[in-house]
Amino acid sequence: MGSFIAVYWREMVLLRRRLKRILAGMAVSPLLYMLTFGLALGGSIRVDGHRYIDFLLPGLIAMASMTQAFAIAGEINISRFYSRIFEEIQSSPASRAAYVLGEVCSGLTRVLLAVAVIGGIGLAFGVRIQAGIGLWLAVGLNGFVFSALAVALAMIITSHADQALLSNFVITPMAFLGGTFFPLDSLPEWAGAVLQILPLSHASQAIRQSAFGQDVSPVHYCILAVAGAAAFALAWWSVGRAKD
Repeated sequence: MGSFIAVYWREMVLLRRRLKRILAGMAVSPLLYMLTFGLALGGSIRVDGHRYIDFLLPGLIAMASMTQAFAIAGEINISRFYSRIFEEIQSSPASRAAYVLGEVCSGLTRVLLAVAVIGGIGLAFGVRIQAGIGLWLAVGLNGFVFSALAVALAMIITSHADQALLSNFVITPMAFLGGTFFPLDSLPEWAGAVLQILPLSHASQAIRQSAFGQDVSPVHYCILAVAGAAAFALAWWSVGRAKD
C-alpha cells in the first residue's frame, strides 16, 4: 500500500505543478468540437430523437476519458528515458502491481478532471445530461482500461519518439471510430459489428445511454471490465519485462 501511495503521490505532485496548463489543454479539443460540430450541426440534425449537440457531449466525455487516461504514457516515458525515475522504482521494494495501480489511479484522476471540464463546457452551451452512477461507472471503467493500456505500451516501447506512433495507430483511430461522433447503428451491419470490438465503442454507448436516462446494457460494463483486467495484466507483465 505504501508503494502504491508513493507512486500515485508523485504523479499528483507533478499534476499540481502544471494543473492550469493541463486543464487548459483538456478544454481545447472539446471546445473546438462543440463550436464546430455542436453549433454548426447541433440544432439542424437530430440523432435518435436528440439534438446533435446533446448527442455529441457524452461522446466527448467517452473520448476524453480515453485520451486523458492514455496521456500518462508520456509521463511514464519521461520518467524512463529522461529523469530516470523508473530506475529508482526498479531498485525499490515496490511491487509491479503497486506501481501499475499507482499509475492507473493517476490516469483516473486526470479522467475525472477532464470530465469536469467537459461538463462545464456543456453547461456553457446549454447541454444538460444526467450524471448518474451508470455514467460514472462507464467513465471509470473506460479510464481504467486506457490507463492500464498506457502503462503496458509505455513499458514496451524502446524510445520516447515511439509514443507518437502509439497515439497515431491506437488512440486516434479509436477516437473517431468508437461511436464518439456518430451512432454505430448508422453504419453497415458488418462495420458496426467490427467496431464493437473497440472498448471505446462500449464506453460511448454506456455513457450516452446513461446521460439520456436510458437503461444501459450490462454487456457494455462487462466488456469494459474484462478489457480492464486484460490491460492491467498486460501492464503488470510489461513492467516486469522492463525491469528485466
